[in-house]
Amino acid sequence: MRRSLLAAAAIIALTAAAPADEQEFAAKLVGHAILPANTMVKAPENAPQHLRTSGKFTTSDRRRAGGLGTVPGKDGLRPTGLSLPFDGQPVQGFSGIKANGDGTFWSLSDNGFGSKLNSSDAALMLHHLKFDWEAGSVDRMKTVFLTDPDKKAPFPIVLEGSDNRFLTGADFDIESIQPVSDGFWIGDEFGPYLLKFDREGRLTDVFATMVDDESVRSPDHPELALPANPTAKNPVFNLKRSGGYEGLAMSKDGSKLYGLLEGPRYMPDGSVEKADGKTALRIVEFDVAGKKWTGRSWLYPLAEGGEAIGDFNMIDATTALVIERDNGAGVTAQACADPADPKPDCFAQASKVKRVYKIEMTDENAGNAVRKIGYIDLLRISDPDNKKRQGGGDGFYDMPFVTIENVDVVDDSHIVVGNDNNLPFSAGRALDKADDNEFVLLEVGDLLKAK
Repeated sequence: MRRSLLAAAAIIALTAAAPADEQEFAAKLVGHAILPANTMVKAPENAPQHLRTSGKFTTSDRRRAGGLGTVPGKDGLRPTGLSLPFDGQPVQGFSGIKANGDGTFWSLSDNGFGSKLNSSDAALMLHHLKFDWEAGSVDRMKTVFLTDPDKKAPFPIVLEGSDNRFLTGADFDIESIQPVSDGFWIGDEFGPYLLKFDREGRLTDVFATMVDDESVRSPDHPELALPANPTAKNPVFNLKRSGGYEGLAMSKDGSKLYGLLEGPRYMPDGSVEKADGKTALRIVEFDVAGKKWTGRSWLYPLAEGGEAIGDFNMIDATTALVIERDNGAGVTAQACADPADPKPDCFAQASKVKRVYKIEMTDENAGNAVRKIGYIDLLRISDPDNKKRQGGGDGFYDMPFVTIENVDVVDDSHIVVGNDNNLPFSAGRALDKADDNEFVLLEVGDLLKAK
């Protein structure tokens, strides 16, 4: 009973905090499928020995770990119950999903262990998935490992001199996906780059990002280097780390791609881009046939408390779904009394903003802010039929994860949503356990029909 009362109080608090000028729509849980956190896949037989294990450089000083399972995974001060290095490659960090229309989906594991510096032994891969909503299971039907045999990457990759040139999480940070007939378009955060792969996972094209005829670069861009002289000006970049293409959508006719940056661009004076008085993220348009940026873009204004986006897919010609989130994890009932003084037995910063927005981007608002039509709250999803397999409370399900990075339309009234569990570093479902990979089927007909 105490848990139910606390959960109800948290819901009331969240409701009170909702912006008055944004319409909230109902969401109902229809299905819940879970891939356990500790799910591994072997590297391909033709991969270098370096990729047979992963996470060897996740020590605090980046020295190679002494043996398997010797580096405890932690979410801040809290151990998550899993340790690195792993024997194999973790099937984790799902970041971007696309429905194929046949009950299956393509998704991808992101760069590995959270940074360019510690992910040189994390193999980049895509996954063909199918969910059994009744059984609550995830079927990984196929995994495609990404390679660069034709040396399309405009910089030396980690496995530059190897025979098969497998790509790693120190080469690209892949975060978003659009499957097409001849391969896959992928959004990267390090450049940020727009990448094209064929159906076998071979890199065929790399496109640097341009906005308003200006290069967009993160601090992980391969052309940047620290100056030799400590008094020299620092290298120029205009995105924060991990601010690249977290979202990548495609027009319904397949002619255009829309890359959505996770973080705002910084101006020469140190300010960030804004729209409607709010921090705003760029959506940049790319012409597929011409293989070039069109020069058109939109601005996505973040909601109060929103800090980043998680995924982005079109609903129709002019409307789309966007996941927006804060950097919190866990529920408010278990939040630390003082966020500035976190303890191992509480969540330092609890989840408050975890939403799926419907937006409109048209010819008329190109160059300006998209129209935010409304949203569903992923922290209070109705569950009258008790479909949840973990989390939530009496009559509701929640997704209190720091990163929720998968959303797409399934049909006229349903969407799929999934988290990125940042294995083994995120624990939002429980204080002492690494998050599983959770996917949910949500009934959101009112949101999808909203004008």
